[in-house]
Amino acid sequence: MNVHRSHPLLALWVLFAINALNFFDRQILGAVGELIRKEWVLSDGALGALGTAFTLLYAFVGVPFGRLTDRTKRTSLLSIGTFFWSLMTAVSGAALSFWQLFAARLGVGIGEAACAPAATSLIGDLFPAMRRAMALSIFMLGLPVGIALSFALSGTIAQSYGWRPAFYVAGIPGLIGALAVLLVREPQRGATETHKIGDRRRKGSPYGLVFATPTMRWLIISGALHNFNMYAIGAFITPFLMRYHGADIRNANFVSMVVYGLFGAPGLILGGVAGDAVMKRRANGRLLVGAVAILGSVPLIFLALGRTSGDLLGFMILMGVGCALMYAYYSTVYSTIQDVIEPSLRGTAMALYFFAMYVLGASLGPYGTGLVSDFYTTRAASAAGATSLTHQALEPFRAAGLHSAMYIIPALGTLLTLVLFAASGTVTKDMEKLKHWMRESTAADAAESAEVEAAGASAGN
Repeated sequence: MNVHRSHPLLALWVLFAINALNFFDRQILGAVGELIRKEWVLSDGALGALGTAFTLLYAFVGVPFGRLTDRTKRTSLLSIGTFFWSLMTAVSGAALSFWQLFAARLGVGIGEAACAPAATSLIGDLFPAMRRAMALSIFMLGLPVGIALSFALSGTIAQSYGWRPAFYVAGIPGLIGALAVLLVREPQRGATETHKIGDRRRKGSPYGLVFATPTMRWLIISGALHNFNMYAIGAFITPFLMRYHGADIRNANFVSMVVYGLFGAPGLILGGVAGDAVMKRRANGRLLVGAVAILGSVPLIFLALGRTSGDLLGFMILMGVGCALMYAYYSTVYSTIQDVIEPSLRGTAMALYFFAMYVLGASLGPYGTGLVSDFYTTRAASAAGATSLTHQALEPFRAAGLHSAMYIIPALGTLLTLVLFAASGTVTKDMEKLKHWMRESTAADAAESAEVEAAGASAGN
């Protein structure tokens, strides 16, 4: 039986489960990466490049998938994508070399690129504007839930059986998810808008129309900055805890689960609730909430990184609250994109937004942080008087190198705050512009219908 559009909450929970699987699979590498690095004798830059493999394909394939989202049946596209990325996740466990794993992660990126544009476009047509932030925050709960489960299960499996079985186990639930999403019935585009627009679209390039919206330009920049930080944390929090705080892989992943996973849930929910509440009084309320949340995260993450070696509890509390505030970004910014972009272009807008998020953000986050870690590792070794800079000789200094590199995160968080405040200054005008166009489209549709009826009546006479 189909999950009918009159029951949008049932459809929303199916999409939540798909999103949880999405982030479960992409986070496995962060959970078991330190074991892979040691087995294959990799640098932090090479370890970060494995994350870049996923994000590069995700970004480039996401743009055409965004156009497909606006033109094809979204539930079918989402089902095919879920099946493919789950298959490639299982294949990752069979990799025998760095380049084989790199290629498998490219495949995961291709499949997962279908998820966000299709799912967020569906949510935009399932929920009206005043409820979208809350709906999208529930959908985005899949992010912390999937990440938390990935850290917990992957770390436990890796501790007992090695890193390869962690990939095998992760591929199984996706096959079920690929079938479940087919139970969601496709809603009509623009079904929840105040002003119905039928199939009418503005003239011009769809990409040009998206970039012509000032708020979208600011949000695209913000996405790159935010994803740099989020993926840097995801890739290196477990290695950081193992090296700097001396935790084993199971305990390190437990702390990562709490900090980067579980703390994210209240951040998303409260961010969505606060964004909707403030928006009732101010049109730019959602972005103001997002900007203030990111601003609050900066000193907390800075203080967390400053905790002394072995203070896992202090790190977990400070970093956890900081990450919770970072998660508020998703429920406030994603819903704002729905507010300033017309229904027939939302898949395209999300694809362009994600392209910047992943090419300029997520792909550079793990790789860039890894390169900076390698730089500080070499500098620490040289300062200690090391005469050899081989992999073995550098190993004792990798904790200090990664510790120094992680301070990139609060620095970019400060810049992200300024960008979100800039977006809050343009969003009110962009929302009014969209409403005005939609009112004109409604009037034009009514006029065309009247003309057709009149012509039909004349022909009948």
